[in-house]
Amino acid sequence: MRAMGETKDAKGRWLATGAVGTVVVGFVAMLYASFADGMRAARARLEHLGSRVVETECGPIEYATYGEGPPVLMVHGIFGGFDQGLVLARGILGERLHSIVPSRFGYLRTPMPHGASPASQADAHVCLLDALGVERVAVVGTSSGAASAIQFALRHRERCSVLVLVSSNAPGEISLTTVPEKLIRAVFGAGFVMDFVFWLLSSRFRLSLRSLMGVPKEFELSPEEEAQVAEAMETLLPASERSDGVLLDQYVTNPDMNSGYPLQEIAVPALVVHAVDDSLASYEYVRALAQEIPNAKFVTLEKGGHLLLGQRARVQSEIAQFLGQHSLVRP
Repeated sequence: MRAMGETKDAKGRWLATGAVGTVVVGFVAMLYASFADGMRAARARLEHLGSRVVETECGPIEYATYGEGPPVLMVHGIFGGFDQGLVLARGILGERLHSIVPSRFGYLRTPMPHGASPASQADAHVCLLDALGVERVAVVGTSSGAASAIQFALRHRERCSVLVLVSSNAPGEISLTTVPEKLIRAVFGAGFVMDFVFWLLSSRFRLSLRSLMGVPKEFELSPEEEAQVAEAMETLLPASERSDGVLLDQYVTNPDMNSGYPLQEIAVPALVVHAVDDSLASYEYVRALAQEIPNAKFVTLEKGGHLLLGQRARVQSEIAQFLGQHSLVRP
């Protein structure tokens, strides 16, 4: 009787284990199917946006355009690409300007050259303009894109009509993460892992991802601001096709700002726009940067975080007014 009871117990445990295993396998299968659907949608979105790759003297560069009017070079930030740049162009520049929006080194279809730096990226911006037959542009740099935008104004001032920095990094800026570099490089070097992590964050743990994107924790989002955050999250995928650029920004671009840019030598009109509650780019550091640029106009936004939530109309108005003062916007 005892042996029979033990046999029944063992069979029960086996059935329970099998049931749990079936549930786990089913859950993993469903999760993977959802992930695969998300990645297909992300790649379809990029294709729909219609970027092009042009051969330049600096190598192939991916870009897209938006709007009609005076030309503006829109330089995207970290985790970006031309798609992030298009979101910014629509949101803070509008249709009355012809936004030229490249993917920077290591983002999407723009390859990573040897020895890439903000200075060489600025030179590549010029190569793109040459290939497109554009002589002179207003330059708008956001987040980590500010470094090459500043270098563009310093190295190619004859091609730069004005410089605009929005939610920009600045000398003295803190690192974006305290996670060990080896771990970051391991994750970012594994394409599937990186795609899955960012898909999981954007689809299942959106609150955690908001913090990574610079949304203040205490910020209560309106429906319009929720849509703005969701739009920004869309530009994170596929993450694996942005990993080289992210690593470059994290370990080269952002630290390069501390190497001593001669900001006092910027000879073009400059506008700097920043939010006090930006958790990714220090307001105090950016204010100090603006004070070093001769005659720069500094616009303070009391709230909005790194994404300038709820401030698009104000930012677009400030930029349009600034460009109008320098005869760069059509009446």
